[in-house]
Amino acid sequence: MDIHHAKEGEITIITINGRLDGATAPVAEKTIGKILKGDCSRMLFDFSELDYLSSVGLRILLMAAKELKQKEGKMVLCSLADYVKEIFEISGFDSLIPISDTVELGIKRLE
Repeated sequence: MDIHHAKEGEITIITINGRLDGATAPVAEKTIGKILKGDCSRMLFDFSELDYLSSVGLRILLMAAKELKQKEGKMVLCSLADYVKEIFEISGFDSLIPISDTVELGIKRLE
């Protein structure tokens, strides 16, 4: 797994390539936690290169969403493959975390 982040105005864009599972979760959790400790109030996850998402990955995303909500911030997930989107729908997390088809649409939701 590779995880990258960049700022675009007030929005922090996080791109995860590969798998977000039990083996890669510690790195993702540490990176996302570090970003959240800063002045981040708008977070966009670009999952166009995400190959796999486990329940551990879902937990990390839910934790980030809750922390942002406490800061009165927002979070959106973008560019999910159909099978990853299905995981969010089956778990009901799509009602907790907004999902956009593209990064551009996700940015508009966060503005």
